Amino acid sequence: MQRLYLDWNATAPIRAEARAAMLAAMDLLGNPSSVHSEGRAAKALMEKARAQIAAAIGADGQDIVFTSGATEAASLALEGRGIACAPIEHDAVKVWCDPVLPVDGLGRVQVPEPARATLQLANSETGVIQPLPEGLWASDLTQAFGKLPLAYNWMGLTAGIVSAHKLGGPKGVGALILRRGTEIAARLRGGGQEMGRRAGTENLIGIAGFGAAAEAAARDLADGLWDEVAEIRNILKSALEDCGETLYFPGWETSGDQAGIAGAPQILPNTLSVISPGWKGETQVMRLDLLGFAVSAGSACSSGKVRASQVLRAMGWPEEDAGCALRISIGPGVTREDVLRFADGFVAALRKHRTRR
Repeated sequence: MQRLYLDWNATAPIRAEARAAMLAAMDLLGNPSSVHSEGRAAKALMEKARAQIAAAIGADGQDIVFTSGATEAASLALEGRGIACAPIEHDAVKVWCDPVLPVDGLGRVQVPEPARATLQLANSETGVIQPLPEGLWASDLTQAFGKLPLAYNWMGLTAGIVSAHKLGGPKGVGALILRRGTEIAARLRGGGQEMGRRAGTENLIGIAGFGAAAEAAARDLADGLWDEVAEIRNILKSALEDCGETLYFPGWETSGDQAGIAGAPQILPNTLSVISPGWKGETQVMRLDLLGFAVSAGSACSSGKVRASQVLRAMGWPEEDAGCALRISIGPGVTREDVLRFADGFVAALRKHRTRR
């Protein structure tokens, strides 16, 4: 059985460029904080990666603070600030915020006080892309970085949150991007690494992989690879729409008394959320896994929690439908034949489930 990986929003496959950069970094002996030749060589590699990431996201290198991932970056940006957010945010953001911002049936969020709010650029479950208001305190850019062209210095943000493994870098490394002059309190104290904003010896191997992945991701965007991904995703959506079964696509259409809202939002080029009424999301994931397809029922960090999607509940979907959602997320290299094979397997499994019921 040939398996098909369709869970890129959980983690993207490691890029060859990232793997090569990490292997090369393993041969460097020095600590980036040491002043001898070996330490300076390690420091130079780290600063090269910082510049690669800055160029890919449209920021300045000195504004990038390396962390252990997006979760740590979120805590640095948000903890203790009394920030408002929407209930569709990732749990790593919601834990530090008051989830009171209203969400409509298309997943769009209203932000009355941007300077006291955080808003994700793109949702990991539905793929809905938010227009970010000027003066926003922070944004989780994790799902957008590498899939959408970004110009951080022109986005009007104070803080941005990114992670390496969502764009083909290694797991366990991320960054907080801070507008020049912004003060944050270090959560990890000890040494003066990262200009005093995050203590601890930097993960040089992971950082090298992050930089190489970010540079490669920028090339993919410039070459139009994600436009091709969007075309493949749309082929999948059309195949599912035409299967003759009752399915819903959150973000692409509305439900209940919110039906008829005009101006559907943009969706990430690789993401499709599908509700199959009466078929629980976790059951779908297990059945499709047995058939050779890796998909998810929502954010990977929420896996194992048997509950309806809080994103879909915030968008107005009933709990019984929100518990029947599947997230399909693809990337470069996934073909038309791949998604049509998945569609056939999914529809056959859905019909078998509904016949048994």
